[in-house]
Amino acid sequence: MTGTRSPKVADRVAPKNADPLPPKKKPHEEDDGPDFATLFKAWLESHRASLQDSLRRLGKQPIGSFFTCLVMAVALSLPMGLSLLLKNVERLGGSWQRAAQISLYLDMNASDRDGEALVTQIKGLSGVADAEFINKDKALTEFQQQSGLGEALKELPDNPLPGVVVVTPLEIDKAALEALRGQLAELPKVQQAQLDLMWVERLAAILKLGDRFVFGLTVLLVSALLLVVGNTIRLHIENRRTEIEVIKLVGGTDAYVRRPFLYMGAIYGLGGGVFAWGVLAFGLNWLNDAVVGLSGLYGSDFALAGVPSSDGLSLLLGALLLGYIGAWIAVARHLRELAPR
Repeated sequence: MTGTRSPKVADRVAPKNADPLPPKKKPHEEDDGPDFATLFKAWLESHRASLQDSLRRLGKQPIGSFFTCLVMAVALSLPMGLSLLLKNVERLGGSWQRAAQISLYLDMNASDRDGEALVTQIKGLSGVADAEFINKDKALTEFQQQSGLGEALKELPDNPLPGVVVVTPLEIDKAALEALRGQLAELPKVQQAQLDLMWVERLAAILKLGDRFVFGLTVLLVSALLLVVGNTIRLHIENRRTEIEVIKLVGGTDAYVRRPFLYMGAIYGLGGGVFAWGVLAFGLNWLNDAVVGLSGLYGSDFALAGVPSSDGLSLLLGALLLGYIGAWIAVARHLRELAPR
């Protein structure tokens, strides 16, 4: 019949199990764009290319790159080396806290057992690092050796010196030491508590002076490092001025232009940190031979300590950040001048 279609022809035209055709996109509908994984991969690829480009350009100027890192190493090693030497000098005295020891003179009738019990009680107090009991006989022996009056003291019928408890505080602070001295003076069997506050004040002033000197030197050298890195990056920018203008002309963003120079500054900083660590290790080892010989003449086994791993890693991180910051300042300053004409 007219207007009818055979089942076979209909099956050929539109099979029952056939998937429907995807709907056509309307003209006003747009694609959502690449997903996050694609964008992140492109971002990583851009950074990898910038890092490789920075390494390649620095490799073309090995001598200039080496001396830039060496200048940074010298500037970094000076304040840190001075700080390490101060720590070694502090360790040379055994402990700065020992310079602020509190001497507790016991009653003449206090026995050795009373002194040991008092030491146990004092060690349990807050603000106390250590306590040592010196009995009458030991105190007399030490006084004979230090005063040179050994023969005269032998003529005395009795030992005139009391037992002493020497207390080492945890920290050097005038107010805290005075409060601790007053607390120890109230303990039983204690006749007098003596503290040389004048020496404590002098010691605190010396330490404060050393800290300020190191801080001031660090600020000056950090400023010099930023200038060195900034000037070096500025020269690289000038050498690539035409290239940068072309990149910005075809739509390159400031971040894209800035990225290789930031990697370059970070590489300079990291190289300077590695060289500074090596300079410090070599310098302390070189000085250690003379220090060991000098301390041996005084019957001491003192030796300079090397660069701790924590300080070395902090040095590397700080140098890398300084290089990065110096490059950022230089690029931010000159990037506005490189607008395409």
